Amino acid sequence: MNMNARRLDFIFAVLLIGTALTWWMGETGHAGPAAVLGILAIAAVKGTLIIRDFMALRGINVFWPTMVIGWLLLVLGIIMGGYWKGL
Repeated sequence: MNMNARRLDFIFAVLLIGTALTWWMGETGHAGPAAVLGILAIAAVKGTLIIRDFMALRGINVFWPTMVIGWLLLVLGIIMGGYWKGL
């Protein structure tokens, strides 16, 4: 599959912005369920972009992207559940 360099540059920029946003949230003291949900949502978007484009799972048999993205969502769900249980 031919990877479009412009697309990968755009995705990389989105990853950098997501990282900067989560860093900013931590540095400015954002806390609570809304902040945690926002950080985990950003992690889900970043993880999905990495899985589909940088791991080259875009456009192949649906089984592998589904399995890896499912694993990502499971891990994020466990983190979210642990946070809410600790409240």
